[in-house]
Amino acid sequence: MVERFLKQTHFESVEDYNEHLEFIIPEHFNFAYDVMDEWAKEAPEKLALLWTNDQGVEIRATFAQLKEQSDQAASYLQTLGIGKGDPVMLILKRRYEWWIVMLALHKLGAVVIPATHMLTKHDIVYRNTRASVKAIICVDDAYVTSQIELAKSESSSVEQYIAIGENVPEGFRDYLKEIGTAPQFTKPAFVNNNEDTMLMYFTSGTSGEPKMVAHDFLYAMGHLTTGVFWHNLHDGSLHLTVADTGWGKAVWGKFYGQWFAGATVFVFDHEKFNADTLLRQMEKYRVTSFCAPPTIYRFMIREDLSKYDLSALEYCTTAGEALNPAVFEKFFEKTGIRMMEGFGQTETTMTLGTFPWMKPKPGSMGMPNAQYDIDLLRADGTPCEDGEKGEIVVRVGDRKPVGLFKGYYRDEEKTREAWHDGIYHTGDMAWRDEDGYYWFEGRIDDVIKSSGYRIGPFEVESALMTHPAVVECAITGVPDDIRGMVVKATVVLGKEWKDRAGDDLVKELQQHVKKETAPYKYPRIVEFVDELPKTISGKIRRVEIRQKDSEKK
Repeated sequence: MVERFLKQTHFESVEDYNEHLEFIIPEHFNFAYDVMDEWAKEAPEKLALLWTNDQGVEIRATFAQLKEQSDQAASYLQTLGIGKGDPVMLILKRRYEWWIVMLALHKLGAVVIPATHMLTKHDIVYRNTRASVKAIICVDDAYVTSQIELAKSESSSVEQYIAIGENVPEGFRDYLKEIGTAPQFTKPAFVNNNEDTMLMYFTSGTSGEPKMVAHDFLYAMGHLTTGVFWHNLHDGSLHLTVADTGWGKAVWGKFYGQWFAGATVFVFDHEKFNADTLLRQMEKYRVTSFCAPPTIYRFMIREDLSKYDLSALEYCTTAGEALNPAVFEKFFEKTGIRMMEGFGQTETTMTLGTFPWMKPKPGSMGMPNAQYDIDLLRADGTPCEDGEKGEIVVRVGDRKPVGLFKGYYRDEEKTREAWHDGIYHTGDMAWRDEDGYYWFEGRIDDVIKSSGYRIGPFEVESALMTHPAVVECAITGVPDDIRGMVVKATVVLGKEWKDRAGDDLVKELQQHVKKETAPYKYPRIVEFVDELPKTISGKIRRVEIRQKDSEKK
């Protein structure tokens, strides 16, 4: 499959990849037809999806079955008036039907808007209004349907409310009952151009209201490098990515790139994360490839990994937030597997990564993905030297890279702020070492200026994470009359350390940071908390910590 879309499919080195990566782009690319339905023709009995849940239910679907089921779902949605360009919001948790409906909407040329089940009425109204959502397809979860019900009176654009499950409430169409009556599917005469909008994600909202990130149909192709090269997947791989289907990480790790590679996507549907339960699933099904944010790895390394048979596990990757070197080293010590870090945004596919032909450096995001022209810029727009901190940018020029977003939907001002003069500004800070590896510093807004020094929160967090007491932490700046700002650490302690929370432990942590990094970076303020404020996608909201601190003044 890969050879249909790449001029060269195997690479031996960074230089080889950078020089020879080139996409073959069809005139009207549609992932559902050009990849999934083609797999159904070439390898109909090949296992595409292995789905299980915490109740012991198991579903195994071949590529032929996914074609048949997505055709049926597309036909059903057609009967409800859903077609090309119609925005449809999906709130389906990890239900099996999410994969079917995603493919069905692609086949219709509709605009898919995946969303998390944690949305409130306000969140739903905001999304419905901003995107003119035409239909909502949701899980029959009582909280989800109740919030949608509350939002109905303020959501004039929504014409169809569809729920999936055994307990569909009044006011919602019953997907499982109605889909069986759909006629045979007929592919529309025209589905899409490459530049048509296929997918929209709302950003996580770490600062202010979420923006709508619009992606075209080539975005799916952009993830070919994610699955085939970064995840290093192949025929026979069983890949598990830990991500809710409302997050962009779901299509990074549970959909496009994995099926380009012909791998089997493994899904474990569960209500509450538990490291032991997840590891038992990996052991039982013999997962070969695993991807999760560093937070998940932090909980995994606190388990006795010798209790689990992970002998099938070949490859591990991580993204979603910066990886602390201490977590890398501990996981390697316990498993013998080196985590391969990657970096990207809702607006992009993977822009930086550690590929199989590279030796990982603990804590580094890796090198630029050859499908993007990546650079580091100073505040004045000039390029940074090695070792100098700057903003990660994508040089776009005259041709948008495969995988880069179209813009912020219905927000030209925000689009121009981020993307102007042929450059897309990520808003993320990093530095590059002499070998070309990039090291994350933090969001531009998160950088702390104290006594003339610029301090990236991630470097202090990484130092703190090497102390055995610390499970999670967030570094922020607090205004100070003398220094301008001082460093503050908000810390979640391990269970066995909570009784020691106090002045002595504060001093111990401060001394620890002084030893691990430059003394001027140590946190002058340390606050112990039970949990950190996070977005609905799991990212730390440092802006919320700063806001609370300013309110205390």
